[in-house]
Amino acid sequence: MATPRIIVLTAPSGAGKTTIARRVLQARPDVRFSVSATTRDPRPNETDGIDYHFVSTDAFQQFIAQEALVEYEQVYAGLYYGTLHAEVDEATPEAPVLLDIDVKGAHNVKQHFGDDALVIFVAPPSMDVLAERLTGRGTEDEAAVRERLERAEMEIAQADRFDATVVNDDLDRAVDETLAHIAQFLRR
Repeated sequence: MATPRIIVLTAPSGAGKTTIARRVLQARPDVRFSVSATTRDPRPNETDGIDYHFVSTDAFQQFIAQEALVEYEQVYAGLYYGTLHAEVDEATPEAPVLLDIDVKGAHNVKQHFGDDALVIFVAPPSMDVLAERLTGRGTEDEAAVRERLERAEMEIAQADRFDATVVNDDLDRAVDETLAHIAQFLRR
């Protein structure tokens, strides 16, 4: 059995991990994106099966009961997110898989895969910048933004528990730094 190679980008909501993930996938055609499952509604620009597997709460709970998830969490009240085994089971050094997941899920993936997983924490330049990004997206109401910012403080405090931290204060530099970490990891 081949050694799996799992690359994880994790960050507080709004820090830019998804933007960095998209750029990494453009630069590294050998890396496949792991599509997470979620019970939240799709945003206007999102497509089922590409951005997320959008499922009902009942379907998600069936995944849990069937142990079909590598990791999962109820991130916000009533909103589940998780990584299906089917998305990562085929990962190898020649065909690594990239996960774009929350901090708790990243901890769980690291525990499950150990040194076969590289977990990169994408940090915002500051909480003020993060608040501006979340508000600027226009996808959440004020209460949801406040909840995400509270959660972000807890998540940022855990950044040193991961393999690397990339501060997303300049997108091109953050992408280059992320790609360098990935290249080093895949050479091992």
